[in-house]
Amino acid sequence: MKNMKVQTNGFHSIEQVQNKYLNTKSAAPAAKKPGSLSFQDILEQASGVSKEVRFSKHASNRLSTRNIELTDRQMERLQEGTKKAQAKGIKDSLVLVDSLAFIVNVPSSTVVTAMEQSEAQENIFTNIDGAVII
Repeated sequence: MKNMKVQTNGFHSIEQVQNKYLNTKSAAPAAKKPGSLSFQDILEQASGVSKEVRFSKHASNRLSTRNIELTDRQMERLQEGTKKAQAKGIKDSLVLVDSLAFIVNVPSSTVVTAMEQSEAQENIFTNIDGAVII
């Protein structure tokens, strides 16, 4: 019988070979954790550029049903308050502008609800981790 040379390449099974050479799909991207910042968010924060404040459907409906109209100056102050909250690392902020109260998701620069301060039951605001009074 002839001596056969066995080549060892570090693979112990055909599955290992298949995984190495045939399954070339990249791993699925990790799911974004709630409250985590995207690369774009971090880039905007580092460059000092922030997104314009926008209103969720719920917040827009609240403004409409409560007949609240914001002046240009109030919008500027809301934007300013959101930037200040962003600089402090706040994720969900209460921003008070005149007699108006806004709950803002800071990383997405989105107002999630809006009301007159007088409408807030007992002046209690929940699910926030900071407040900005402008």
